[in-house]
Amino acid sequence: MTAPNQTNANVASGAVSAAAPSGASASSAYAASASGSSATQASGVAAASAAVAARAPAGASAASAVERPLTQFRSMPLSIKVNGEIVGPTDVPAGLMMIDYLHEYLHLTGSRLGCGQGVCHACVVIVDKPDGTSEEVRTCITGANFFHGKSIRTIEGHAKRNEAGEVLELTPIQQKFLEHFSFQCGYCTPGFVNAATVLIERLKRQPVAKDKVEETITEALNDHICRCTGYVRYYEAVKEVVLTTPGLVKDAAQ
Repeated sequence: MTAPNQTNANVASGAVSAAAPSGASASSAYAASASGSSATQASGVAAASAAVAARAPAGASAASAVERPLTQFRSMPLSIKVNGEIVGPTDVPAGLMMIDYLHEYLHLTGSRLGCGQGVCHACVVIVDKPDGTSEEVRTCITGANFFHGKSIRTIEGHAKRNEAGEVLELTPIQQKFLEHFSFQCGYCTPGFVNAATVLIERLKRQPVAKDKVEETITEALNDHICRCTGYVRYYEAVKEVVLTTPGLVKDAAQ
């Protein structure tokens, strides 16, 4: 069986040699052939450019006809109350996630970006509603503009601070997390603090029966993932706060 590639190569080599002037080397002949091909290509490009220019509006430059942005960013105003302070209005790109707004615009980096898919709940903030209730909202999958006009709390807003920003007193949840060594790496801790805070505030409005305490705590913390598997210590710390804070637990008969 013959090798067609080698045959074609030999034919091409012979054709180039035949086209070359007498005494010229094969390399110089190939260069001459390539030069001719480049000239033909350049001529074609020039013709195409002339055709584009002919179709462009009168007075339009080549740059304006070619250099156009691939994406146009639309901004939207955002006004929000964060940890008791009004922020904004600020123009932010539509579609900007709240976690990025907190980190890049407000420099509040306590809320953690974990999975980025709304699964681990490390990024949650507390949204305070006008009726006095509150809820957790995931910031890695929720746009910043969703929070327009709302009041939120981040992990930075829990402890009492002086005018210099120094921490004077931790909340009962934060203190018990420390006492129980509830966390290891601490990455998920802001989410657990917010979840437990929402629970404690809810129990102040609606106390839970003593025989439902364990179930209630489990449901409140269930969505939060700890990669260090510190669930038991988180649970024990929250349980101690619930059982030792007056008014959170009622008898089953009440």
